[in-house]
Amino acid sequence: MATDKPLIIQSDRTLMLDVHSPSFDDCRNQIIAFSELIKAPEHVHTYNISPISLWNAASAGISADEILQRLNRWTRFPIPTNVAKFIEDITSRYGKLKLFPFNEERYLLKVSDSLIAHAIASDQKLKDLVHRTDKADEFEILKYDRGTAKLALIKLGYPVDDLIPLVKSEPVPISLKAELRSYQDQAVKSILGDMGPGTGFGTIVMPCGSGKTLVGMALMTHLQTRTLILCPNVVAVHQWIAELKAKTDIDSSLIGEYSGEKKEIKPITVCTYQVLTYRASKTDPFEHMSIIEKGNWGLVLYDEVHMLPAPVFKITAELQAIYRAGLTATLIREDGREEDVFSLVGPKRYDIPWTDLSQSGWIASAYCVEVRIPLPEESALPYAMASKREKYKIASTNIRKEKVIEALLAKHKGESILIIGQYLDQLKEVQKHFGFPMITGSTSNTRRDELYAAFREGKEKIIIVSKVANFAIDLPDASVAIQISGTFGSRQEEAQRLGRILRPKDRTSFFYSVISRYTVEEEFSQNRQRFLVEQGYKYELLEV
Repeated sequence: MATDKPLIIQSDRTLMLDVHSPSFDDCRNQIIAFSELIKAPEHVHTYNISPISLWNAASAGISADEILQRLNRWTRFPIPTNVAKFIEDITSRYGKLKLFPFNEERYLLKVSDSLIAHAIASDQKLKDLVHRTDKADEFEILKYDRGTAKLALIKLGYPVDDLIPLVKSEPVPISLKAELRSYQDQAVKSILGDMGPGTGFGTIVMPCGSGKTLVGMALMTHLQTRTLILCPNVVAVHQWIAELKAKTDIDSSLIGEYSGEKKEIKPITVCTYQVLTYRASKTDPFEHMSIIEKGNWGLVLYDEVHMLPAPVFKITAELQAIYRAGLTATLIREDGREEDVFSLVGPKRYDIPWTDLSQSGWIASAYCVEVRIPLPEESALPYAMASKREKYKIASTNIRKEKVIEALLAKHKGESILIIGQYLDQLKEVQKHFGFPMITGSTSNTRRDELYAAFREGKEKIIIVSKVANFAIDLPDASVAIQISGTFGSRQEEAQRLGRILRPKDRTSFFYSVISRYTVEEEFSQNRQRFLVEQGYKYELLEV
């Protein structure tokens, strides 16, 4: 096997990269700019070339010719003709639609291809968003429709090269007290670049525990401007505020919380998505939009950007005019709307595989174990007669899982352990059986903060958590997660739950999933299991 040509390009636009090739690192570093990592098992990594990945590359100034040159440099066999044509066609679409300033109320969309202009003018979904001027290749877009129009255009197959100048806003002095790791510094530079056109916005993909919050704070220190930080929940808001106080020199009086509990607008404001999109009814106005309209922000950070709720896509058009960065461990959305993040927050600028950081010691090594147990006899008939959704709940809440929890707690005695589940009745039974403290959606934010703090300090070694702990929770000492139920086959949830135990530590972490054998739960688990294996994690099956 030729080791200097480690790449195989298939006609379905997948790229297969030989991990054992001496050229592996060089090849990967070149193709990751225009492809997405799909699988990373032991021997062959698989990447995919998609419209989004090509537009990410085009936005970074990488042409179709450059992409084809890189592929020809590394491919073992000739590039399939359909793949080369796809790359040329899709890449050429970027830059044909450019958005410019026009007047106080509108932007100007210029289209350099008459056929595309005709398609836009004829599309019924765009008729209320883009309005043709007296020129065939120009359209006006209301400022408020900026984000929605960009989304609609990308779904038509044409991304917008947004050339509206970014606004830095008034200065806010802030310095970082922590030192960045090399990959964190690269992530910061991927957003800011040389501060010229096409830079200053985008999405950063880094594993849980790798320091995404620190990257966000580094962006703040570079830009020195009023900053809005959007988070998925109040606990995440409090964690951001605590990190800002601990790792920067900013005066705490300049940091505000805008949530269901407090309504402060300060030079640095940390806000929840929920409060931003709250309104009494579907016809009422968004009550808290003044945080955007009056904030004069120079930077917005979207924490857990893959979670952006649909209303945010429609009402945060004004945030398009400023520096912005999305932070996430995975861009996977089960609804397939990754292009929404591309349009409104910006292209993916930086991505580093979980296993790379694990091998370097920056995040913990982890073993994933699926424990399969039988259903109790008394559940067999109700399970057989149930609907598929009911079957999943019966299997997920299998009472025999408590015995597995007992065995795993004994095996990992003295370690910091999370017991994670989807169904509240099940979690309440586990709490009744074991007596550990529990955090659910109904737990007050004050109580959540107390329990998370106690866990971090080692005062509580084991806590039970519902799906509220899936996102943006910093529990650095957790080394064992026992998942007893989940949201069907959600890969996103699996990645986030695994992330809870990946903070760097001296010992190996363990992620257990307890599954009812020969049930629909086993079927759904295979989707999550395959995702972890494809990310390069070792996965073991145990039959009980």
